[in-house]
Amino acid sequence: MPTAFFVAGTDTEVGKTYVTCGLLRATRQLGFSTVGMKPIAAGVEADGRNQDVAQLLAASSIKPPLEWINPFLYAAAIAPHIAAREAGRSIEIEVIEGAFEHLQQLADVVWVEGVGGFRVPLDERRDTADLVQRLGLPVVLVVGMRLGCLNHALLTAEAIAQRNLRLAGWVANQIDPTMNRFEANLESLQARLDAPMLGVTPYGGGVDSAVAALRLSLLPEFGSEC
Repeated sequence: MPTAFFVAGTDTEVGKTYVTCGLLRATRQLGFSTVGMKPIAAGVEADGRNQDVAQLLAASSIKPPLEWINPFLYAAAIAPHIAAREAGRSIEIEVIEGAFEHLQQLADVVWVEGVGGFRVPLDERRDTADLVQRLGLPVVLVVGMRLGCLNHALLTAEAIAQRNLRLAGWVANQIDPTMNRFEANLESLQARLDAPMLGVTPYGGGVDSAVAALRLSLLPEFGSEC
């Protein structure tokens, strides 16, 4: 039974943090201790914090050391391998794995949020898919519902399968409120993605509005077995 999941996106700015926070809140409502992890983050506010990391920490039920939640933080909001090179601090998957193992000892369920899309480079050789393989986690895919999402979602699902990873489910996040033929696109994804749709997060609906749909599908799958 998995006690951790990796939240991947079809692209950057598709709502991974938004959905992960919803999953964290849903897990807490089911009575489990839970924590969000953002192994790699790029971009800091004036106070030196990364907004995604701050939101995950606020939605978590435990507050472990920040270096476990976010081992690698870079100031520039750019591709992580470029940010790492410019900062002179390379991304070490082994360090991330160690932090993840610490979090697993503290919480019932760990939600690990990726950076950018599923195949974002981490250095000259490895990418995010290598990280997910190393952690051995099933994947929850956040599909940013906008023009082009069908191609992005199907290619990402294909990449997940090629790495022998399990696509546990996917979330349709309505990031474009004016998307033409939203329902038709949703039906196309349901027909083609070989995984359950966990829910649809409506545009501007707030994180908690999606919790009911999310908890009725994926969470009882492992919650009943804990």
